Amino acid sequence: MENEIIIHERKTFTNVDYTEKILRDREFYKCIFMGCNFTKSDLIGNSFEDCTFENCNFSMTQVKGAGFRNAIFKECKIMGVDFSQCNKFLFSFSFYKCSLEYCTFFGTKLPKTKFDKCSLKETDFSEVNLSASVFYECDLSGTIFSNTVLEKVDFRTASNYAIDPEINKLKKAKFSGFNLEGLLYKYQLDIEYNQ
Repeated sequence: MENEIIIHERKTFTNVDYTEKILRDREFYKCIFMGCNFTKSDLIGNSFEDCTFENCNFSMTQVKGAGFRNAIFKECKIMGVDFSQCNKFLFSFSFYKCSLEYCTFFGTKLPKTKFDKCSLKETDFSEVNLSASVFYECDLSGTIFSNTVLEKVDFRTASNYAIDPEINKLKKAKFSGFNLEGLLYKYQLDIEYNQ
């Protein structure tokens, strides 16, 4: 017997602790999650459409087959999450002031995604389509870009990135003249800025 899907619509969940809990067969539509803890929780197969997550913790959360459409994350801690396992048909996000570290988006499509004032340390964007996305005031230390579509991506205020133009598509990507060394890192040049 198949489980019945539980639908939550326009609900607000505040300070709910889902740590190491298994959530199955749930659909969330236009819901708000405030201060919720999803650490090591299992969200496999659930869907979140037009949902907002504020001050939530997603450390090591399992998201295989989970759908996130128009999901907004504000000031969330998202550590070690494998977004490459999410439902590819429900897959669009925006991130504001999030700590989005040690995550992988390998092989996904994330065009026009907004990363606003986020820390993306050691995050893997290999083989991702990020065309026309924006990294506004983001720290990209150790972030991996390999065979990544970065066409029209705005890196003008991003810092600490290392992007190899030979193995990524960069047509019409935007960079500040002050942080171009991120494109030349592999040549180990000593770049000096005269005052």
